[in-house]
Amino acid sequence: MARRFLTLSVSIALVLCSGLSAAADLPKPIRVILVGDSTMASGSGYGDALCARFVAEARCINLARGGRSTSTFRQEQRWAEVEGLLRDGNDFSATYVLIQFGHNDQPGKGERSTDLVTGFGPNMSRYASETKALGGVPVLVSPLARRTFKGPYLKDTLGPWAEATRVAAAREKAAFLDLHADSIAAVQAMGQKEADTLAVAPPEKEPVSSTPNGAEVVGAPKRAFDYTHVGAKGAEFFARMVQAELTAAIPSIKPYFKP
Repeated sequence: MARRFLTLSVSIALVLCSGLSAAADLPKPIRVILVGDSTMASGSGYGDALCARFVAEARCINLARGGRSTSTFRQEQRWAEVEGLLRDGNDFSATYVLIQFGHNDQPGKGERSTDLVTGFGPNMSRYASETKALGGVPVLVSPLARRTFKGPYLKDTLGPWAEATRVAAAREKAAFLDLHADSIAAVQAMGQKEADTLAVAPPEKEPVSSTPNGAEVVGAPKRAFDYTHVGAKGAEFFARMVQAELTAAIPSIKPYFKP
């Protein structure tokens, strides 16, 4: 009886030690905050799909909103919400802020538009510097490509904004994810027919325009086909792309993604 009790005690101890060891191996919690426009926002972008790829030890918050630019996101006090989260970050070993704009900063978007040189670039730099000042880790993301073809070739309407994002990241010594270049290459390779399957809805006879000057109702849910926003398939496709870029730029974040 004593021997059985001793064996049982040892077994329980081993199980408890194993559980403690597994708990100790878990990574410290981190936080990821997404800041951007509709191509990242819930219901029309890849942001929620990206958040779903993280393990429980990473809290992912999607604050991206449709129709916002680098200027209006701040004007509407949405950046103030991010700053508040950064000030209250003691429970996390690190807070990563992914910042992606460009679509609504382009000419023709009314009060949302910003000058590429004097507005957009400095705005992206300011977001990065303020993130660092509050203890966060800024990650600047170049804008997701529009999936509009001219014949067999994809039309690149966001190249200058992608380059301005790269320059801002270099200036602030921030991580840079070239989602624009990745998405351009992938969409060009798949062609218009396959690219259309990434949209919110199937193509219509007369698709909704997604040209740089195309009107977009701020914050409205996307239910019609267009060449900019993404449905579930597109969200998952581009979320994987962002994950690959993010883990390459910041290898220490890799354990926080699901296998």
